[in-house]
Amino acid sequence: MGSLNKILLIGNLGKDPELRYTPDGLAILRFSMATTEYFNDKSGAKNERTTWHNIVVFGKTGQNIANYLSKGKQVFIEGKINNRSYDDKEGNKKYITEVVATNIVLLGAKGGGGGNVAETADENIRTEGGYTVQGGNQESSYGSAGQQEDDDIPF
Repeated sequence: MGSLNKILLIGNLGKDPELRYTPDGLAILRFSMATTEYFNDKSGAKNERTTWHNIVVFGKTGQNIANYLSKGKQVFIEGKINNRSYDDKEGNKKYITEVVATNIVLLGAKGGGGGNVAETADENIRTEGGYTVQGGNQESSYGSAGQQEDDDIPF
């Protein structure tokens, strides 16, 4: 039997996304999102736990959705978990876990979103009750090569 690396998340963006490009022109969109789970503790008191996720979207999919995302927007993310490492400016090895998104749907909650958005000719974007960007195979050498620019941001 094979293996499976798939993650589904619904949460809110913690900050505006950042769209950057590698030296060879590959678009990389990055943002953080929070998911919150609610539960009762042993005494019955209601609690919540927030988990932050680093999201990365490659290529045209990232370029196409960048203008529709902003801090506070609620999104559905489908993708895979990627673990990688890089060396910072001081030569220290840093480790990062991120979700490489292949499907993003804007939901109509906090911060707006959802509804009909401007039509586009790109076949990777469609509107179905919310705004959906679905990428094909967004593989790149980025995930395995761990390329980074001159600053501390690892891409």
